[in-house]
Amino acid sequence: MDQLVIRGGRSLRGQVRISGSKNAALPLMAASLLSDAPLELGNAPRLVDVRTIARLLRHMGVEVTGDGTPTIRLLAKSVHRPEAPYELVKTMRASVLVLGPLVARFGRARVSLPGGCAIGPRPINLHLMGLERLGATIRLNQGYVEAEAPRLKGTRIAFDLQTVTGTENLMMAASLAEGTTVLENAACEPEVEDLARLLNSMGAKVEGAGSATITIHGVPALAGTVHRIIPDRIEAGTFAVAAAITGGEVTLTDCQPGHLEAIIARLEEAGARIHEGPTSIRVTATGRPRAVSVHTQPFPGFATDMQAQLMALMSVAEGRSVITESVFENRFMHVNELLRLGADITIAGNTAVVQGVRALLGAPVMATDLRASASLVLAGLAAQGTTVISRIYHLDRGYEAIERKLTALGADIARVKA
Repeated sequence: MDQLVIRGGRSLRGQVRISGSKNAALPLMAASLLSDAPLELGNAPRLVDVRTIARLLRHMGVEVTGDGTPTIRLLAKSVHRPEAPYELVKTMRASVLVLGPLVARFGRARVSLPGGCAIGPRPINLHLMGLERLGATIRLNQGYVEAEAPRLKGTRIAFDLQTVTGTENLMMAASLAEGTTVLENAACEPEVEDLARLLNSMGAKVEGAGSATITIHGVPALAGTVHRIIPDRIEAGTFAVAAAITGGEVTLTDCQPGHLEAIIARLEEAGARIHEGPTSIRVTATGRPRAVSVHTQPFPGFATDMQAQLMALMSVAEGRSVITESVFENRFMHVNELLRLGADITIAGNTAVVQGVRALLGAPVMATDLRASASLVLAGLAAQGTTVISRIYHLDRGYEAIERKLTALGADIARVKA
């Protein structure tokens, strides 16, 4: 099993290209099931989760080439097995995104209940409620969701809570439904907008993506298309924090500043200087950051996927910050590992109070989930001495070659065998 060894204390300087978005790529790949024509996705990130969903689609009969390269091609002409087995689904919750497309195009699906990072319960009841509203019959059988529908029928669906994957799943299903579907209290994330752009390029009629009300006029069939995946706003935010926590100057290229407004605002409040270009951001930081408080919220609020990274920055800030996690339970599992590095953090329910310390000290730590892994890398970059991070397979699910990118910016970081 691999580990990362970080010798901290170096300011990061230089330029880093932001990869394509993991959270956009997965539903875009699932959308290939909606058509028997070829789909080509550019700017694809080379990640474990992308390879996992590629294996899942191949299991069903989809021809997938180029996973592990910047261009992925998918052809779902001969899907002979509309099922997603536990062995392939257990490591990645986003596998549930195949459910809607399978039912919409083939009239049936058998999908294992999902796994993924252990950051609290993330039930798929809203996905299932929506499919039932569209006319599907749903059964839960020995850990599997079994869904059937001759043809889905458009309807109005109001989500009790905003759900990104639920919005995406039902948006895909409704694209081939008969009639019009309206999703209310829909997720507004950029990844939802990117999926809508892809679907419309395939011939769907999706309106309002990026707002809380999305209208989908169903069509009989969808065509193939060529599409470029949006940049990964969470990777961009992570590298922006890396510049701030090391007192460096880093330019992020191939990113979309409009997707990063919440994190940019917090970094400026913490004392970093931000210069935005059309597709770039330069982050400059000197001295100790100032404490800022955040409350995670769905987009355009401060992303829960950036909470752990900001907490690492606040661990060395001047003053006291309060971080409230309102999206996922159990998303403070990185706190115990930050404490091992000398952070001063107290948890009360869904709130963490962080009293900044002048310096962290390197120590052996263990990653518990994807974004926790990133927070430990950031803390290790700022810490005095050597930090060794175990269980970095979590990191590989969402960050493409992070140690190589950080090395190019001047970090002393290496991947080693445990």
